[in-house]
Amino acid sequence: MIEDDLLAAFARLEALTPPTGPVRAAIERATVRRRRRRFRLRLGGTALALVAAALAGFTAIAPQRGETANLLTEPAPPKPTAALNVLLVGVDGNDGRPFRIADSVLLVHVPADRSRLYLVSLPRFLEVSLPGHGKDKLGYTFLKGAGEPRPDLGRGYQATRAAVADTLGVRIDAGAVLTYPVVRKLTDAVGGVEVCLPQRVRSLHTDRVFPAGCQRLDGNASVDLLRQRSKLPDGALDRDRNAERYAAGLLHRIGERGALTNPVVLDTLLRQLGTGLITDTGDTSLPALVSAAGEAADAEPVGVVPPGSHVEKPDLRFRLDPALGPGFLDALRADRLGEWITAHPGQVTRLR
Repeated sequence: MIEDDLLAAFARLEALTPPTGPVRAAIERATVRRRRRRFRLRLGGTALALVAAALAGFTAIAPQRGETANLLTEPAPPKPTAALNVLLVGVDGNDGRPFRIADSVLLVHVPADRSRLYLVSLPRFLEVSLPGHGKDKLGYTFLKGAGEPRPDLGRGYQATRAAVADTLGVRIDAGAVLTYPVVRKLTDAVGGVEVCLPQRVRSLHTDRVFPAGCQRLDGNASVDLLRQRSKLPDGALDRDRNAERYAAGLLHRIGERGALTNPVVLDTLLRQLGTGLITDTGDTSLPALVSAAGEAADAEPVGVVPPGSHVEKPDLRFRLDPALGPGFLDALRADRLGEWITAHPGQVTRLR
């Protein structure tokens, strides 16, 4: 009897039941939106890592400072409109070799007008102040911060970041620790990188010869070139300039492949590079950083080395030029690097 009453009640109310099609469609749309949002965020992190690799000529291993997972639940911060400074620290080390001092330190300046990227190579012998340690060479701040015998890359990065911010008087908005090993994978994944050299370079490590002019390098050749300094006319300064040239070529190649705008290409690169591409984003979201760098990357980047020279006594140091150095620092702090470079074209690295 009860069963019959229930069947009759359901029959009377069936006409009032809303159709299931629209409800199911709404559920599916919500599911797709959530999936797309997660996909965009994952790609945002990957894109920033690729931008970092492209700008520095190494591959990010990065100190984990920002929590990427939190971006899934928290509203995205507003898009930054001011100038940005991204610090990339290149360390010559891998699983088979202990990490040593920072070989390359690159400050990527993204101006507020997003007109182009400025690649500022900071010499590893640049004299900096270390809290509690007096003055030392910039390259050694990483090793002292990371510690031995098992270096902590995150602490090494934080020590280098603090030294750069204090010495230059600029805010560091984001950064990464970068090493050589995966550059081979990245370079080969994009089909090689064109590097334009102003002079012939012979490798001290492999005896490979890199002729003057533009040439397409694979991963092994790229790493070999980036390690060279002792036989170059300006030594470490020329190595920094070659890192800028490689960076410009890699950035151009990634742009040609559409990796920063095509999710399929970007995801393919991600799978080839593997995991571990985490960056220090500071207070800025990954998508916002990628967007800002992407706007500025439309124009050819400009490489620049701070005005100064190496002083050998009491030991080898790089010191800013007393006449030009203050003006360079003022221009960097005030986001007027373009004006300063126009007035001092001799400080610009010819990338192509």
